Amino acid sequence: MDLLQIPDDWRAQLEDELRQPYMGGLVAFLKDRQAQGAAICPKPANWFRAFSACRFDEVKVVLLGQDPYHRPGQAMGLSFSVPDGVLPPPSLRNIFKELQADLQVAPPTHGDLTSWAAQGVLLLNTILTVEAHRPLSHQNRGWERFTDAVIRKLSEKKKGLICLHWGRSAQQKEGLIDTTKHYLLHAAHPSPFSANRGFLGSRPFSRTNALLVKEGKRPVRWKIK
Repeated sequence: MDLLQIPDDWRAQLEDELRQPYMGGLVAFLKDRQAQGAAICPKPANWFRAFSACRFDEVKVVLLGQDPYHRPGQAMGLSFSVPDGVLPPPSLRNIFKELQADLQVAPPTHGDLTSWAAQGVLLLNTILTVEAHRPLSHQNRGWERFTDAVIRKLSEKKKGLICLHWGRSAQQKEGLIDTTKHYLLHAAHPSPFSANRGFLGSRPFSRTNALLVKEGKRPVRWKIK
């Protein structure tokens, strides 16, 4: 893994964390799994795509996921997003369902959320890699510590972030956020197993935009073309 794939603006913020010994262990683990022929999702070029798609200075919303989709071809380095041409998974379809109910935005024809990232929505998974057909297979290998550091740095350096925490895994990270200067919007996970228990009807998109306007920031254009 080439850590230089992390864009310079993010690397400047995370330099101390990248030097921590556990990062060397994470790199060694990933290289070993590659050498053994493991199919790692997403492709290595997209492991840090959340950062290249959304500059540090432009982050205003954090949408936190867990680990990447584990079916080949789905993961693209942005939480909940899939490449154009790949059928949106059930969680993403529920996100689009709520978007339509909340803002009357018709579901898009694809599931690529890059346009959200380009507007300052950091689409961050807490674990950045997974092996095909093996959910959470890269859990407790170091990614969680790294992404915790990312969240802490954002909390420290930014003001008025809107953090969308959907599901228990994301909500376990809430202690990393300074709630005296940032906003937490809780909801159930959009998975079919939990969407009806507090995600559908939570109106996260309109609530986020209202808070952005309150903070004097440009609202997100959630419609995907």
